[in-house]
Amino acid sequence: MALIRMMRERLARYRGPVALVVVLTALQTAVGLYLPNLTANIINDGIAKGNISYIWDTGGLMLGLTLVQGVVAVVAVFWASRISMGVGRDLRDAIFRRVLLFSAREMNHFGTPSLITRNTNDVQQIQLFLQMALTIMVGAPIMMVGGIIMALTEDATLSLLLVVAVPLMAIVVGTMLFVAVPQFQAMQVKIDRINQVLREQITGVRVIRAFVRSGYETDRFAVANANLTHTGLRVNRIFVLAFPTLMGIMNLTSVAVLWFGGGLIGRGQMPIGNMTAFLAYILQILMSVLMAVMMVILVPRAEASAERVNAVIATVPAIASPPDPASPPASSGRIELRNVGFAYPGGEHPVLEGLSFELMPGQTSAIIGGTGVGKTTLLGLIMRSFDVTSGGLLVDGVDVREWALDDLWAQIGLVPQQAYLFSGTVGDNLRFGRDGASDAELWHALEVAQASDFVAAMGGQLEATIDQGGTNVSGGQRQRLSIARALVKQPRIYLFDDCFSALDAATDARLRAALKAETRQSSVVIVAQRVSTILSAEQIIVLDGGRVVGSGTHAELLTSCTAYREIVASQLGEEAAA
Repeated sequence: MALIRMMRERLARYRGPVALVVVLTALQTAVGLYLPNLTANIINDGIAKGNISYIWDTGGLMLGLTLVQGVVAVVAVFWASRISMGVGRDLRDAIFRRVLLFSAREMNHFGTPSLITRNTNDVQQIQLFLQMALTIMVGAPIMMVGGIIMALTEDATLSLLLVVAVPLMAIVVGTMLFVAVPQFQAMQVKIDRINQVLREQITGVRVIRAFVRSGYETDRFAVANANLTHTGLRVNRIFVLAFPTLMGIMNLTSVAVLWFGGGLIGRGQMPIGNMTAFLAYILQILMSVLMAVMMVILVPRAEASAERVNAVIATVPAIASPPDPASPPASSGRIELRNVGFAYPGGEHPVLEGLSFELMPGQTSAIIGGTGVGKTTLLGLIMRSFDVTSGGLLVDGVDVREWALDDLWAQIGLVPQQAYLFSGTVGDNLRFGRDGASDAELWHALEVAQASDFVAAMGGQLEATIDQGGTNVSGGQRQRLSIARALVKQPRIYLFDDCFSALDAATDARLRAALKAETRQSSVVIVAQRVSTILSAEQIIVLDGGRVVGSGTHAELLTSCTAYREIVASQLGEEAAA
């Protein structure tokens, strides 16, 4: 079972506290088993014989043992809580660290909503199981075995009732476990679906309202919610049938003990105190079974959650640093593609084919082409978000597959197509590129990115608050802050993925002019849709159908590349293309 494997691995560092909890729980259970014996002695040797002194002495001993039992129980629960919370912390940390290593392939495989559920709800289910296991599962078998032994010492004949009661309860518990496990697994999948729908509705609320689709989205959420509810009801119906059955077996066993025990007392074959103790032990034995049932409720869901968490932690990322990474002789930022091809797994046709060109330091290289020709995919190959399927892509003369990932990424400043800012302040987001950057360096990057004016107008300036995703600033402001963040990093390679689309023409022109001076020692790669953004680039690469169909300056491509002339004509007019 995935749950057992996980507990064996994760509890290794908590051996000492686990051993303490087991000892304390065993002591607590032993005291509980001894108390009915003292009750029998009070009845047989105290009440029956009128020995008041014995009653006081034994009662005082029982009170002292009860206080000890209470203190031991509190300490055991305290340490059990610390262990379960510690394991939960370790699991969340393991998931987080593993997801940080995931490539685009693994992220698409699991999906964002599922990863969030696994790191929250699934880990909570495992925590709850471990908490209950340490406080209940450890004590239940001790109570059952100890109760059977103590019951046998009181009366072996009446103990035959356990031969009937315990197997009956075990059958009920086993059946419930067999039926409930698939339902709990289905429930976790449906929680994923709820998260997915809710996440889409929250992030896309403006689109939903603009297209008047609130009713449709409400119905979609209602279907996902109803599916989860129905699965939950099926699980609860299982327990609705199981619990009365177990309570019925327990109560009928108590009645049988009183019936047969009363006969033994009437015939003088059993003292009444022993009868009272035996009944207490029977109830303890059956209660231990009910405690096991409580664990049965948690085990199926915890097992399903453990499988889901293990699936994330055990996933080996498709993109990883090599065991013996290469060290380039010098860091210049030169990028070379040698007959590069790339196809997505399961894709019928390659996205990119036969790409061969160089992107040189001190040079601005632009990549342009129609939608879906592989421009962003090409930047992903440079970043090694995924690996080429043919050919070689080299940075500073070394294949990117031979670089240590952190070293490769340290050379690159990325401004993504969808500008994303983190919750915090303007300064926090800019220092995401370089922790030790001074305020003066931040303001310089903002000036180059044409963002200093609006940041200076914000309350707090560099300390102004940025909401998650940068939702409290406009799209153009997000793009400029993202560009400033890359500039603060001062990398050898700048990758601008269509990140000027939200800027007006005047701001775009000023920004490109400032970037030219700022990035003269680095390789600059610009993916763009607008021809006006790349007119001054030293090298423009035109992609069509995943292949290079033209390469050169703007003037050269107007005379040599039909596809580029068509793009220019569609944006700037036939006169500009001519």
